[in-house]
Amino acid sequence: MAYEEPPFTVVQTNEFYEIRYYNERIVVQTYNTNQNSGFKKLFNYISGKNRNSEKIAMTVPVTQTDNLMQFYLPIKFDKENTPIPTDDDVKISTLLEGHYAVIKYKGRSSDSNFLKHAEFLQVALSDNGIEILSEPIKATYNGPFTPSFFRRNEALFLIKWPS
Repeated sequence: MAYEEPPFTVVQTNEFYEIRYYNERIVVQTYNTNQNSGFKKLFNYISGKNRNSEKIAMTVPVTQTDNLMQFYLPIKFDKENTPIPTDDDVKISTLLEGHYAVIKYKGRSSDSNFLKHAEFLQVALSDNGIEILSEPIKATYNGPFTPSFFRRNEALFLIKWPS
């Protein structure tokens, strides 16, 4: 089953990573350090726990930082028509346009696997003189029952990129 993904433009690629440009996009997010609890709150929101009782299609990836989990909303939503959450821990936010360095990897989306790839990407960016503007971001594209060799994961950094 194919899920909607936020569109991007690949600006540059090399043997280790690619630079992508993303337009501004709407996300629903929660500040929660418990991954299962955060996912459940966001899933409840897209399942209709919002002021419109509107069911919203699942999209990918699910992104995480140390204390934040985000679901991207389908492209049809904007600042005016996005349903308001009924859970005070769930917020609507706008991710501004920007350039991201991305490394893809397969396997489990465990913290150790993510951190290994994020550290590799951080060193590669530093070696290439690219300034990192964010903490590492984990992007997960598959559910927990997908065999690990079919899983798609990414580690990303918001970066400063020449115009």
